[in-house]
Amino acid sequence: MVSRAVWRRWSGRAVGLLMMGWLGCGGGPASIPQDHPDLTPFQPTQVRAQAPVAAASGFADQTGGGVFVSVMGQAVRMRLDGTLAPLENHPGNPVAPGKAHAVFRMGTGSALVEADNGLFLAQGGWLISPPWRDVLRAGLRATAATADGAVWLAHDSGLFRLRDGQLAALKVAGEALDGISALVAAPTEEGSSALWMLRQGEVRLVVQTAASAWQVRSVSLPLGTDERVVDLVGLGASVKGGAEIWALTSERLLRRSADGWRGVSLARKPTQVLASGRFVWVKAGDSLLSHDADASTWGLVSGVDTREFRFLAADESGCAWVQLGADTVALSRGPVPRVLGLYEGMTLVDDTLVVRARPAPGETPLSFAFELGGTRVPADGPSYCMGGVDVDGTLKPYSFLGLTPGPQTLSAVALYADGTETRRSVSFDYRPLSTEAVSWEKDIRPIHVARCARCHEAKGPGMDLSTYSLWKDNAARIIAAVREQRMPADGPLDPQLITLIQRWAATGANP
Repeated sequence: MVSRAVWRRWSGRAVGLLMMGWLGCGGGPASIPQDHPDLTPFQPTQVRAQAPVAAASGFADQTGGGVFVSVMGQAVRMRLDGTLAPLENHPGNPVAPGKAHAVFRMGTGSALVEADNGLFLAQGGWLISPPWRDVLRAGLRATAATADGAVWLAHDSGLFRLRDGQLAALKVAGEALDGISALVAAPTEEGSSALWMLRQGEVRLVVQTAASAWQVRSVSLPLGTDERVVDLVGLGASVKGGAEIWALTSERLLRRSADGWRGVSLARKPTQVLASGRFVWVKAGDSLLSHDADASTWGLVSGVDTREFRFLAADESGCAWVQLGADTVALSRGPVPRVLGLYEGMTLVDDTLVVRARPAPGETPLSFAFELGGTRVPADGPSYCMGGVDVDGTLKPYSFLGLTPGPQTLSAVALYADGTETRRSVSFDYRPLSTEAVSWEKDIRPIHVARCARCHEAKGPGMDLSTYSLWKDNAARIIAAVREQRMPADGPLDPQLITLIQRWAATGANP
């Protein structure tokens, strides 16, 4: 354990690759704006685990289910409907994992399992022994993934950075950064990426200052004299809002967004907090609250006995896996569908991506649709999907190719017979390899003149398509006709021209 006096002596020191500086703690309590949540009661959708799960941290996958520890000490996969499947020891492992103790998030679809024989990757139904397994035994406390592709591990023996399969310890003047209980990836006040950590009740930032150098900076929180920080959680950025840090203190709940720190005024003292994606869950007294940051709404869970309660994991869809007495239950605000193939915060360059959706267990939706780029795309079951290309190489009617580069949101929307509509929205950054704009005058009109005008001018045998407005108004019919090779009458268009027409329509049918 390193004393605060030692930390002060280390302030500002640099130590090469594993460099960190430590600055003194910020000031005392300050008057800050207060949020007064308007709580809307809701009866949550509940999915119960069909086998006992241990009271240990788990990993919830945004496509549904996750990885947890059974009461027998086995690492198990949880499916969306609550059924369990084992995680098999990979044949290439030098040793068997042994009894599992806890599970931590590694990436969007993978987790770290802490077991008797070290840390193991849970991926694709296997428990895989990483090359650095022998470095870290039991004692993992928190993990966080940063935008540069690194995963940070807070362990009893110190703070470690995992990148490209290489594990490195970050130290200050040769001393380990031990005693860390929470890690969150979120930007600094200036907007640069950083790792927030909670160490012995004090909040610090780990900021990269050079290719292989980092600095630890102080963070000034508006705390009272005897108030201390108990836990940190974070919200990722979306097209509707930036990343946020939430701090659970010994007295209350604080949140920091682009506007600075704010208090969250609750009727009862908060005791537990959990966050993932754009959702925060809070246990306050016997009440369980859910906050949707994109919708700026608060919900109050009703009909759930929370007297014996523990958070296990949460995912980006707004689902929380919790323990209620001896039961493990997934709680969601309605039967929210899951999106497969596209992940929260993903950078997308493949405009032929196929996205699939999986409705919540139980009742089949009356109708299902995707919303993307201002367009609502109906989808049929049991395989709800959109995007991709046909066998001839042309894009399907709705694809990512027509989107404007930059932040985007795709929503999977399920409508049920009782009028309930639920949605899962995924924010992503669209960075296609080709960004050339398509217009009627430059790209589409030459196709019309060369292949369509003979039949589709004012006096031709077909419907009049001689102007930009007529093409725009009939874009869906035109695309269907050329894709089905019903038009042009003198033979099908080349796939590249069909794709060009589809892209023009999908990008707003520009003149």
